[in-house]
Amino acid sequence: MAKIRTRPKRGHHESELDVRSTNGNEFRLIMRQNAFNPLDFSIILAYRPPESSQLFRIRRYNGKSHEHTNSIEMETFYSYHIHMATERYQGLGSREDTYAQPTDRFADYHQALRCMLEDCGFQLPVNPQGSLFEEL
Repeated sequence: MAKIRTRPKRGHHESELDVRSTNGNEFRLIMRQNAFNPLDFSIILAYRPPESSQLFRIRRYNGKSHEHTNSIEMETFYSYHIHMATERYQGLGSREDTYAQPTDRFADYHQALRCMLEDCGFQLPVNPQGSLFEEL
């Protein structure tokens, strides 16, 4: 498998990878890392509905670079966190992945990526030839 190359984009490095599941569903993996602050990153898994160019963000793994507030629950935290799509927030007119939970399961970009791959059922090659991702 070829390495995913990051490209500079407005103060951060970004990569995208389109993925098709075994049943034919299409997803996009979007990875962003701030060029100056290693705690400012986002690993996003988005679903692309059939015959659409729109992306629906299912999960987003964020670094510890900002405070997050869940407005329905009235809770605020400053931590690494995982956003997830919820019907409740969409019902309020919010972005699908507005809700988030703090986590201690990752502490950097690469750990967040591994966490997302594990949580979302990705299967990587058993014997990869080197690292899948180039270092930032």
